[in-house]
Amino acid sequence: MNSMERRGAAARRVTVLAVACALALAGLGLSALAQESQFKTSVLTVLTARGSFPFTVELALTGEEQEQGLQGRPALPADRGMLFDFGRTRVISMWMKNTVVALDMVFIAADGRVVKIVENTTPLSLATISSGEPARGVLEVAAGTAKRLGLKRGDRVIHPTFREGAT
Repeated sequence: MNSMERRGAAARRVTVLAVACALALAGLGLSALAQESQFKTSVLTVLTARGSFPFTVELALTGEEQEQGLQGRPALPADRGMLFDFGRTRVISMWMKNTVVALDMVFIAADGRVVKIVENTTPLSLATISSGEPARGVLEVAAGTAKRLGLKRGDRVIHPTFREGAT
């Protein structure tokens, strides 16, 4: 085989490898969509001094759904998120196991008040992220969202999960 034939063969191998990678990535995308479809969705609104911001959220209501969370998702659009409802008020602990995108975690009291914000979490980390005080739920959104919205402790999340006056 001469040098020109070797280059041609190498180019074909690179092309085959590129196609295989593209198909694998497409498969990951389909897998992420399949994971997403297992969750019910709802709309919630975040109220800050900058305004009212609607999000379409997937609902993690059962222990199994909460354990799965956003694991394995390659991306999270700016107007999407996941709402974890723990059903009662308690100190909540989360982690980023198998979660490959950085997130902002918003811990929410039963009345919809934001009690804590943890910005730009570390993907794949097993470090515990705690509400530090009683909360009913957690809203996970793409990293940078809290800053973009001007979200602060005491701001409100409007959703049927949270009732004004609840504790």
